[in-house]
Amino acid sequence: MAEKVAIIGAPLDLGAGRRGVDMGPSAIRYAGLDDRLAGLGYELDDWGNVEAAVAEATASGSPKARFLAEITQACERIAQRVEQASRQGRLPVVLGGDHSVAIGTLGGLAAAHGPGAALWLDAHGDLNTPETSPSGNVHGMPLAVALGRAGPDFGSEAWPLPSVDPARVSLIGVRSLDEGERRLVREAGIAVATMTEVDRRGVEAVVREALERAEGAPFVHVSLDMDVVDPDVAPGVGTPVRGGLSYREAHLAMELVAESGLLGSLEIVEVNPILDRENATAQLAVELAASALGATIL
Repeated sequence: MAEKVAIIGAPLDLGAGRRGVDMGPSAIRYAGLDDRLAGLGYELDDWGNVEAAVAEATASGSPKARFLAEITQACERIAQRVEQASRQGRLPVVLGGDHSVAIGTLGGLAAAHGPGAALWLDAHGDLNTPETSPSGNVHGMPLAVALGRAGPDFGSEAWPLPSVDPARVSLIGVRSLDEGERRLVREAGIAVATMTEVDRRGVEAVVREALERAEGAPFVHVSLDMDVVDPDVAPGVGTPVRGGLSYREAHLAMELVAESGLLGSLEIVEVNPILDRENATAQLAVELAASALGATIL
């Protein structure tokens, strides 16, 4: 694992149906991310925030993929910074923003290394396309985009598509899938561990299996949507779904990632301070980032 970390803020909320996740990067920084990671011995560079449009000043465009042009522009900026950090041997830590920022994160990693692996911890599949999405919200599409399954409108010179190898992608903690997403899961051949499977087999078995799938890939990315955690523990998210990971299950998942030594990049998304209680979700995000980067109890 790299000893240098580049923190990249992505204050984008155009992909979401509810406002507020654009303040996520600030909330996570305010919760002490820099000090926590520096305390683990990392050399930190905070590269600030990429520029992102705001909904009030922007036409929403096609109802099938709302604000796509502006989301693409922001993701291109994210991709350029992620690619630069990764090529410099820094571990990119991307702070969202809604989950559409992952198009840029994975795109930048793939531009540097070729299609890689992803552990996608999320209550939702993020596997919709403009044709299948009930809402047209792009934060429900980034994994489909990265798999090259969302159509030509998501192409960019900033990234190759697909950005990930479906044989090395694992979706963990999912408990809300649309019908189009279920079809894509079957077609694409990615691994999906629903919360039911996590309940039955335990988070350790599920995460270890995902890490085995990822091993040997050109890069291994962990995309942590804070709504994978139960809303009783992480209330400040845009699209909460009951029945998620417990506090300790989420930590164990990140501790297993650190133990594997495979982590090449991390993103934490969907923290919505407007809906949070005393910044508890951002504080949990900092704790989970620390666990992913090697913090241990002993």
